[in-house]
Amino acid sequence: MHFPLDGVSLDDPILEGPRLRPRTGRDPDCLVVLLHGYGADGNDLIDIGNAWADLLPGAAFVSPHAPDPCEGAPMGRQWFPLTFRDPHELARGVEGAAPLLRDFLDAELEKYALPPERLALVGFSQGAMMALKIATTAPVAPAAVVGYSGMWVEAMGGRGAEITLPVRPPVLLVHGTEDELIPAQALFASAQGLAAAGVPVEWHLSQGIGHGIDEGGLAHGGAFLAEFLAPRR
Repeated sequence: MHFPLDGVSLDDPILEGPRLRPRTGRDPDCLVVLLHGYGADGNDLIDIGNAWADLLPGAAFVSPHAPDPCEGAPMGRQWFPLTFRDPHELARGVEGAAPLLRDFLDAELEKYALPPERLALVGFSQGAMMALKIATTAPVAPAAVVGYSGMWVEAMGGRGAEITLPVRPPVLLVHGTEDELIPAQALFASAQGLAAAGVPVEWHLSQGIGHGIDEGGLAHGGAFLAEFLAPRR
């Protein structure tokens, strides 16, 4: 991805958060990074690793806490602040938060001696925005991206066809039809924008689900990652 790690100790994580070792008990053959939503923290998503462990027995899972306290949720964290008043704050937010997250991913890959092609990003809501930003602007594409209840910020306003991306990783978007915070229309706008930019994108709508992840969406995400993180021969 990129390697601005001078002076950074791999024993001193850039971001903290819960982890799961591979089900195999051996060194990981891939890394799945789970990015939580606004006002939560890494504990919110780490159990996804347990749900997917049989599908991805060689995977290490890490769910970092976002770097900043969240004003709207005193016990939670945020990748970037949200006021819901500024139409440009999402684009500025993902851009501003991306460098620290890139450094974290680089350090994690180096720690496990894994190439970027063995990384998968999974994000929920604001974390999905971050995952899609990082994955489509990296020098080397990750193996796959799963975005739950979020959006590709660059697609808002129908700009996908105008954007030239350095990489085009496979993407799965999952959204609840009854999402009250980020309407399901964001899935279609994101999918159309990503496809227009040349990204191979799939999507799944969870019927009757609000701003969350149901068993069906979880199953689709796990199967998608298992396809692209199959063990190397």
